[in-house]
Amino acid sequence: MRAWLREPLVHFLAIGSLLFIVFQWTNGTRSGSRRIVITPGQVDAIAAGFTRTWMRPPTDAELKAQLDEYVREEIATREAVAIGLDRDDPIVRRRMRQKFEFAAEDSIDLAPPSDAELQAWLAEHPASFQVEPSIAFRQIGDSRMLPAEVATSPRSEVARIFGDAFADGVLKIEPGVWSGPVHSTYGVHRVLVLERTPARQLTLAEARTLVERELMVDRRRRHLEAIYAKLLAGYTVVVERRK
Repeated sequence: MRAWLREPLVHFLAIGSLLFIVFQWTNGTRSGSRRIVITPGQVDAIAAGFTRTWMRPPTDAELKAQLDEYVREEIATREAVAIGLDRDDPIVRRRMRQKFEFAAEDSIDLAPPSDAELQAWLAEHPASFQVEPSIAFRQIGDSRMLPAEVATSPRSEVARIFGDAFADGVLKIEPGVWSGPVHSTYGVHRVLVLERTPARQLTLAEARTLVERELMVDRRRRHLEAIYAKLLAGYTVVVERRK
């Protein structure tokens, strides 16, 4: 008996019988799940996908094969969900959450923000809408690998070449006077600042597109949080702790 139970064929038949029972039970309890409707729009989309891949429209036989494949996928998806194969798969759960959130966001009807709302958002988030300081200078240092003169460049570019400490140090120097030593990742330098432009806040006219994008993203995020909060009210959440 023990040897018989260890046979793979027995295991296969047992699993098959279990799946058959589950399928029979779920088929009897599901409503509307035995009808698969392929709309004209879906047919067009499937044909268009074939055309994009093969650079030509499908023949009748090829289109039928594509539709048959779609039907098989639909059947497999429905049956897999019916027996719970989606429940413990983190990838499937993550994808379903993404699709739910996309659908929820698409259902949100958000009016374009007014100029007053955009200006308020700009004022509340100044760090996100700044032009960084720029500087032009000459330098004498230990390394000959570095340029002797740097044309007007933003602070980030100066930092990329010389390091953050050097960039911050040079921005503190008054133009027109040789100063130093200023330390960089390459050693010490004497520096003559030729031109210096301080950081400034972007105006709404300059940053309108970016401000509007960030404001709308924040609105959608808050609306999605509200949807989750409303749905959560209909659930009872129990977190069981180890004893």
